[in-house]
Amino acid sequence: MNENPPDSRDESPDTSFVPRLDVRQRAMLAEMGVRVWAPREDASARQATEPVQTDRAAAAAPTVAVRQRADASPQVVVQASPPPADLPQVPLPDGVDQMDWATLQVTVASCRACGLCESRQNTVFGAGDTQADWMVVGEAPGENEDRQGEPFVGAAGQLLDNMLRAVGRSRSGVGTQGAYIANVLKCRPPANRNPLPAEVAQCEPYLARQVALLQPRLILAMGRFAVQALLKTNEPIGKLRGQVHQYRGVPVIVTYHPAYLLRTPTDKAKAWADLCLALETVGAPPGPVSTKD
Repeated sequence: MNENPPDSRDESPDTSFVPRLDVRQRAMLAEMGVRVWAPREDASARQATEPVQTDRAAAAAPTVAVRQRADASPQVVVQASPPPADLPQVPLPDGVDQMDWATLQVTVASCRACGLCESRQNTVFGAGDTQADWMVVGEAPGENEDRQGEPFVGAAGQLLDNMLRAVGRSRSGVGTQGAYIANVLKCRPPANRNPLPAEVAQCEPYLARQVALLQPRLILAMGRFAVQALLKTNEPIGKLRGQVHQYRGVPVIVTYHPAYLLRTPTDKAKAWADLCLALETVGAPPGPVSTKD
């Protein structure tokens, strides 16, 4: 986009060199945003040196032509070009539900099953002990996660670490002191937009296989899209909290995403209650409360 202010003479498209267009016709075309042109005498030389537009935006732009009739003003015809085809998608490989950890991670790293592969820097597979009995499921990678290839980093990740520490767990712990952390989506949506249903559907087999391999005693679902993917419901988190749900036989506790808690710190007490419910569900007493956040 040109950042310089337009000259007063360029406030409307220049159609003055088009023959036989009166003022009314020019005004109508300007209002429609159509810039009508006709070749000048040196057009052939100019066309020979101009590059051919090949980008997707140019391919989708309408074509404007001027047809000169023998007894009337030029007839303007706007021909809309067909939109470019979507980027081809590669289906998930067969046998995702039989892959081991190493094969699954390599498959995710090379996945091109949806358009998110075009804008990602790194896939975000997961982090933590693969023998942990707790699993934390978030929504989608953000900018920091995309850059580092690890889930829940930055301020939201620090808050999650504090929440886990408050119940005696950490992403670096093992077994009953650990937690395995993953997201529903393995690639970052552009500009951190919300995940699309088709993207969630494409990525869900990876998450399902992670759950099957880990066999956790409990899943902590953090955020709306994690809850929707696991529980197949559009109910708000506020209505789903305080209950023990199920995903393929694994108890699921619903709570708020740490990024939401950073924006709404008054709900941290509710998140602590959710953690206590998680501890009760697996039969463990709550650990010390962290007062850092």
